[in-house]
Amino acid sequence: MINNSKWKTAWKTAIILGTLLAGLLVVPHLRANPQDGDGGITHVLLISIDGMHVIDFINCAEGLTDIDGGASYCPHLANLKKTGINYLDTSTSRPSDSFPGLMSIVSGGTPRTMGIFYDVAYDRSLAPPQNMTGNGLSKGSCTPGVFNGTSTEYEEGIDINQNLLNGGGLGDGDVSSIDPTKLPRDPANNCEPVYPWNFVRTNTIFGVIHQAGGYTAWSDKHPAYSSVSGPNTSGPANVPQNLDDFYGPEINSIPASLPGIPHCNPIEDPNFSTDPNKNMLGSYTDSFAAVECYDTLKVNAILNEIDGFNHNRTTKTKVPTIFGMNFQAVSVGQKLIEPGVGSGGYLDAIGTPTPLMLQQIKFVDSAIGAFVAELKRQHLYDSTLIVITAKHGQSPVDTQRYNGDKTSPVTTSPSKIIDSCLPDSESNAGGQIGPTEDDISLLWLTKCTAEDAVSTIETASPASSNIAGIGQIFYGPSLRQLFNAPGLPPDADPRSPDIVITPNVGVTYSGSTAKHAEHGGFAHDDVNVMILLSNSSFRSRTFTSPVETNQIAPTILKVLGLDPHSLHAVQVEGTQVLPGVR
Repeated sequence: MINNSKWKTAWKTAIILGTLLAGLLVVPHLRANPQDGDGGITHVLLISIDGMHVIDFINCAEGLTDIDGGASYCPHLANLKKTGINYLDTSTSRPSDSFPGLMSIVSGGTPRTMGIFYDVAYDRSLAPPQNMTGNGLSKGSCTPGVFNGTSTEYEEGIDINQNLLNGGGLGDGDVSSIDPTKLPRDPANNCEPVYPWNFVRTNTIFGVIHQAGGYTAWSDKHPAYSSVSGPNTSGPANVPQNLDDFYGPEINSIPASLPGIPHCNPIEDPNFSTDPNKNMLGSYTDSFAAVECYDTLKVNAILNEIDGFNHNRTTKTKVPTIFGMNFQAVSVGQKLIEPGVGSGGYLDAIGTPTPLMLQQIKFVDSAIGAFVAELKRQHLYDSTLIVITAKHGQSPVDTQRYNGDKTSPVTTSPSKIIDSCLPDSESNAGGQIGPTEDDISLLWLTKCTAEDAVSTIETASPASSNIAGIGQIFYGPSLRQLFNAPGLPPDADPRSPDIVITPNVGVTYSGSTAKHAEHGGFAHDDVNVMILLSNSSFRSRTFTSPVETNQIAPTILKVLGLDPHSLHAVQVEGTQVLPGVR
């Protein structure tokens, strides 16, 4: 534990400067845009189809011989491509988790600058929550000026009640469902809880657009993903100041019947029952049918917002300048093995979807078709830029290459090999939330040096044995090419992991027997995702030069007539506008 006035002063100064940049570098007003329908872009609809690879888009838009007679099985996406700019060599954030993936899209930054590495990660400068989180991060002490370190959780575990679709809050899935006693606390700020939007170190397009007079809305899978708002620069800490309308029904809640949604009252799945004692679904991600029901809630929210209402149509507002949602259906379709129903994923290395995966792609395409139809009905289609991308991919595409950590010869994970080196909250033996491992292993150390830990891992898992399926190990100088040096400020980053391990393709460390794919890692199938920008004034073009999803943020600002350099991450990292956008 550290109590050093020089350290505290330097670190607080850095945070203050970052906050000032986030607040003061905003262009004060949106440009004098033409009226809707007059040819200028005045709205941006941002869609993340989580898991959607470039190969998925190529296959569904162009068609595959063995599916629907070779016709396109995503005709609405294919139509958008006719007036779209398409990017083939794209990369999402590394790590490719949903949390950094989302924040990269809306901030223009990478984990190095955002300070976002995973929804469950570690921060050496924060303190544990006041109460245990829903996923087992233990409560602990917090003393102002004492930096003891803690795991950080920004997913369903910070909900008041993660078993409920609305998270247990006062609304239908808004920020009122975040329990502040389950948030990590900041010893440099009188041990105040750190809300998701203030955990992010950089501002976002939602902040720039809102502060320039625009109306902002977003819908996502956790209340925690209100993080898209970016840091507050004024007002109470418990309200994200840059979001006018946020809707985050909890994806990992226990599925329930959804009145008014076809096939969802009750959910048409043999594993679902309205009797809670017979319901075998632990969350909406456990069912191909249930996840479509869940996504439909957010689809309806977008349709309401296109019509100029708030997300649940209770209040007449105005059409947002920036709005959108994420789809979970494709991600679940890629991963899930559902008892009594079947397996998603792919049939071969070229990405031919299984019937259940095909169903999820068609569902999402139909929803996007509904968005386009409603934009046209409201005479907004010509004035709206539609951006379609993904927070992350999924690995492996070739399902036959899947090799989980319970399958010989991959019988363990890196965290288990050096468990005694990890902080209690990150260890397997600590009885808490546990290590940050999917198809990547992020390791924060408190009881060993990185050199000693790596030596132990390499001795226990030599390449010849493949015991832990290790592909590449990053630490020391090789880690610093990716992230800031790990450690404590002012010379190091309290959030950077000490070691990053990427496994061989197809290896995952989740331990799940209900999945045959995962994300989070650096593999091609993890990070290669679609980007399509579509507007009726565009001509169809395809770019093959490498681009990144963090380029979407400055591109959106440019299209709306705002300065991309209003984004702190754009200044720090030099993030470029996507090619081909004028």
